[in-house]
Amino acid sequence: MGEFRDVVKSIIANIEQVVLDKAAVVRMAVASLLADGHVLMEDVPGVAKTVLVKALAISTGCAFVRIQCTPDLLPSDISGVSVYNQKTQEFEFRQGPIFSQIVVADEINRATPRTQSALLEAMAEHQVSADGKTYKLKAPFLVFATQNPVEHEGTFPLPEAQLDRFMMRLSMGYPSNAAEAVLLERSRLAHPLDALHPVTDAATVVRMQMGVREVFVHEKIKEYIIRLVSRTRDCVHFSLGASPRATMALFRAAQSYAAVQGRGYVIPDDIKALAHPVLEHRLILNPESRLRRVTTYSVLRDIVAEVPVPAGGNGFKQS
Repeated sequence: MGEFRDVVKSIIANIEQVVLDKAAVVRMAVASLLADGHVLMEDVPGVAKTVLVKALAISTGCAFVRIQCTPDLLPSDISGVSVYNQKTQEFEFRQGPIFSQIVVADEINRATPRTQSALLEAMAEHQVSADGKTYKLKAPFLVFATQNPVEHEGTFPLPEAQLDRFMMRLSMGYPSNAAEAVLLERSRLAHPLDALHPVTDAATVVRMQMGVREVFVHEKIKEYIIRLVSRTRDCVHFSLGASPRATMALFRAAQSYAAVQGRGYVIPDDIKALAHPVLEHRLILNPESRLRRVTTYSVLRDIVAEVPVPAGGNGFKQS
């Protein structure tokens, strides 16, 4: 854990050179990377969503690509296309931008459902199928999709099946006045990203992803996760509760988040911190609750407050 902590601290410190006043979001993004989970970044334009992801890619030495989603974007524009080679008189597969390691699907809700679905196989299986062949994607592979929750004209909301593929949904929020003043000064001569350098490499990230799976989760914590998720399925306000995939995502995210915090074991506070980023975007309010202006956030907050927290103190460590 000592080496793991040092690398994590270096990655976070490096990102915070360009993403100011957002320590909690940075930790969540790093935790999602180490948990091998995709992220939906939902916020208004211009709050450094793409900058955060690019800084994460640079810091970890991972290949980075940004796909600008538009209504005329085709699935083949993402996955790749077969091109006829006149010299060999055969078709050759030209890889699309999805064949990277950290991929930003910018404004994903502007792409058509057909194009959005082109991401599903890559996100779920880490592979692309084309012309009867399967191509494996290089590890680590992570999709960070961004969308603007305010603008709805000319957009195609992500279906529930695709929302469920994202481990977390994060929001940047506006920076403080002090942070914005520092940003103005740092970007006066050049973009802060230009001065950023890798602090580790992709191979180390893959090893860290495997190490995260060794983080100890006590039986009481597992029961706590299951009770939380189960409560969303029984809640009168939700027409759709969290899926078993959500349970697995919360479990895996908790392992990674604990490791990012410098612990080799999960505690209840990790679950509380992750409940909203991991579960909220998977829940659907019923029409009656929406008419009464009940929000998914407030219902989930009440569920987290109501479900009994397992007692244990330091007893959650592996014996």
